[in-house]
Amino acid sequence: MNASAWIQLVAFLVVLLALAWPLARWMHAVMDGRVRWLRRVERGLLKRAGVDADADAEQGWLRYALGLLVFNALGVLAVYALQRLQQWLPLNPQGLGPVAPDSAFNTAVSFVTNTNWQGYGGETTMSYLTQMLALTVQNFLSAATGIAVVVALLRGFARHSGQAIGNVWADLVRATLWVLLPLSFVFALVLAGMGVVQTFKPYQDVTTVEAQSWQEPKVDAEGQPVKGADGQPVVEDRSGQSQSIALGPVASQLAIKMLGTNGGGFFNANSAHPFENPTAATNALQMLSIFLIPAALCFVMGRQVGDMRQGWALLGAMTAMFAVAVAVATAAEQAGNPRLAALGVDDQASATQPGGNMEGKEARFGINASSLFAVITTSASCGAVNAMHDSFTPLGGAVPLVMIQLGEVVFGGVGAGLYGMLVFAVLAVFVAGLMIGRTPEYLGKKIEAHEMKMASLAILLTPLAVLVGTAIAVAVEPGRAGIAAPGAHGFSEVLYALSSAGNNNGSAFAGLSANTPFYNLLLALVMWIGRFGVIVPVLAMAGSLAAKKRLAPGEGTLPTHGPLFVVLLIGVVLLVGLLNYVPALALGPVVEHLILWGAA
Repeated sequence: MNASAWIQLVAFLVVLLALAWPLARWMHAVMDGRVRWLRRVERGLLKRAGVDADADAEQGWLRYALGLLVFNALGVLAVYALQRLQQWLPLNPQGLGPVAPDSAFNTAVSFVTNTNWQGYGGETTMSYLTQMLALTVQNFLSAATGIAVVVALLRGFARHSGQAIGNVWADLVRATLWVLLPLSFVFALVLAGMGVVQTFKPYQDVTTVEAQSWQEPKVDAEGQPVKGADGQPVVEDRSGQSQSIALGPVASQLAIKMLGTNGGGFFNANSAHPFENPTAATNALQMLSIFLIPAALCFVMGRQVGDMRQGWALLGAMTAMFAVAVAVATAAEQAGNPRLAALGVDDQASATQPGGNMEGKEARFGINASSLFAVITTSASCGAVNAMHDSFTPLGGAVPLVMIQLGEVVFGGVGAGLYGMLVFAVLAVFVAGLMIGRTPEYLGKKIEAHEMKMASLAILLTPLAVLVGTAIAVAVEPGRAGIAAPGAHGFSEVLYALSSAGNNNGSAFAGLSANTPFYNLLLALVMWIGRFGVIVPVLAMAGSLAAKKRLAPGEGTLPTHGPLFVVLLIGVVLLVGLLNYVPALALGPVVEHLILWGAA
């Protein structure tokens, strides 16, 4: 990793912290209901929605969880219906037809669960109305769901002998209206001013600079050359003068796509498309926006529990793992492909070439920014990409895969990253308690059997779904039919797809043909388990913790704000979060890396 890559990483972290600190103050005040004039607006909205006009009418964990489940299930139905009916709805200037049933179902579950897995090309599949009313709306609501869950969990730690963890409807309203919507509005204006497209005009047919014509051999239905009576190949004239340029309301969707760690692109090429990510400046802003709310939530945690050191400890653990991942991925991509070097190809950086592995990367971003973006988007549960991960080296591609498999807790998704890390923190104090023979405590609450059962469910359900799904995909013919690359890399494509779905990331290795009934249904099931199989145990834990008295730390209490706990937490995340996937990783990127460098 060269000096410019280190400077880029340090600058990114410094700016991120400078932005996250003030945002955390606002988020804490809003989600705690301490801004009076906002509460008056909330009461009016809730009353009109048929909810108790008092936004402070709190709920137990079960009612809170049922509210979220029903709300998100209705979201699946709404997104599905809009896709299937879009041919009869307005704002469809290209006259796009209905989305196939299996693809529509997969996409509906994907956007509701904050996964944003896309088995389709946005510009050839979704109308403007579907992009806005179905996908963009769910970008807001799925992100608000994550914020609501983590705030409920923090209340469980902060409260003394409470019976409730908040009001789900008030939390969703606050997260959407006072956090996500203002940030997205400002960010969308900034992006549009920097060149990101925002229009309702239909696609434009333009004349390209390649005005010349050329000839191509004519082929039959089987792809074989057609020969004339004289036995010579028949050629056809071709012209490159006209091209259809896809447009649309991109900036408004892109803003919440990043801020909500959603990741679903307006275009098929996602943030590698020049209309979504035109310059190095927009690329830097998009990377910052992915981590902004997850980083701020660490400070919100410190304020909520009355000890900022607790938030700094979690943020420190996240940052340490993130920095190591960036260093490994960037170094692997800068090293390039050893087989090309063995053939005499010069892949060293110089004044005339970037060097390293530039396959699948945009020249305007290069290796450093592409590697950083890849680690950011897979550390958070975002899934937006500005380079094709399938084209990374085996080791460089393994890093995003590992970051996903850790459970998306290294900063992680909006809300989801912090409540995932808190589950690991509970497990870490439990392990420490076993070593010293003392009942574990975290943030003044005793960690007992019920909390450990819920933590175990939250940690193990996702790997179970991912690994079982991967085994099924490689064992049956419909699953194997989608694999484009043979051997270890093809297995990595399947493992990445299931890991991305189960951990609600949404990015892909891109070599897997996943828009089939088999993969659409399998991935939808894994996405739902990966989202709500974690949320429900977390809320159950929140309810249990809220009912307990908060104890003052004693002489034997493990400090959970110092370097020792940070190291312990990192160790637990790596060992428990990753250990489940080690055999599968050995069959994919590990063996591919050994083959590549062993044959060089």
